[in-house]
Amino acid sequence: MGMKTMRHVDVLMFGVLVLLVGGKRLGAVEVPQFRDLFNGTDLTGWVNVNTDNDTWSVRDGILICTGKPTGVMRTERQYENFILHIEWKHLEAGGNSGVFVWSEGEPVEGGQLPKGVEVQMLELDWVNLHKRDGKPRPIAYVHGELFGVGGLNTTPDNPRGRRSKSIENRCKGKGEWNTYDLVCVDGVIKLSVNGKFVNGISHSQVKKGYLCLEAEGAEIHFRNIKIMELPPGVTSDVQTAPVVKE
Repeated sequence: MGMKTMRHVDVLMFGVLVLLVGGKRLGAVEVPQFRDLFNGTDLTGWVNVNTDNDTWSVRDGILICTGKPTGVMRTERQYENFILHIEWKHLEAGGNSGVFVWSEGEPVEGGQLPKGVEVQMLELDWVNLHKRDGKPRPIAYVHGELFGVGGLNTTPDNPRGRRSKSIENRCKGKGEWNTYDLVCVDGVIKLSVNGKFVNGISHSQVKKGYLCLEAEGAEIHFRNIKIMELPPGVTSDVQTAPVVKE
C-alpha cells in the first residue's frame, strides 16, 4: 500500500473516530460540536444593524421578523469556516428574505444591505406572484439562490448570470418550515434544502465575516439556528470583512 493510499486511509479512520467519540476529546483535538446561535428566549448574541426596534422579536421559542423596514440583524462576531443549520418559514405568499454569510457588519454606502454572500429564502408562490411579460419566473429562482451582494464576487456552481440557482425546487409553501444546511469552508458554500444539496458557490472574495438575517418586506419566522465552527484556514486581511467597532 503506497504512502498516498495510507494517508487517505488515515484521514478516513480519523473521521470514523470523530463520529464514534462524539463530544469527547480525541487527543489534543477538540471535536467540533453544534451550538445555538439563537437561544429561543431573547436576541442575545445578535445586533440590530439598521431596522426598527420591533422588527425582531421572540415568541414561544421562535425568532420573528416583521420584514419591515428592509435591513439586517447580524451576529456579534465573525465566522470563517463552519456548518450552519437554520429553519425558516414565510407567513405571506411570495415572501422574501435570506441569510448573509461572510458579510460586512454595516450596509454598503447608499444601500440597505451589507456586502456579503446572500442565501435566498423565497416563499414558493413567489414565482407566480412576480411575473415578467405575463410569464412566471423560472422555478429555480424560487429559493436557495446564492449570490454576492454589494459588489462581492463569487463563482456560481449553477450560473444564472452572476447568481447560482438551485438545480431542484425543494422549497415548501407558506406556513411550512424549511431547513437549510450550509457548509461554508475556505470561500466555498454548499447549500442543502430540506435534506438535499442543490446549490453552491466557490471563490468567494471574502472568507470570514458576520452572519446576517434579512428583513425584506414580509414576515418570516426562524428557529433552530445552530453553528458548528470548523478549524480556520489561510485567510488574509483582504479576505476578511471589516470588524465593526462597538
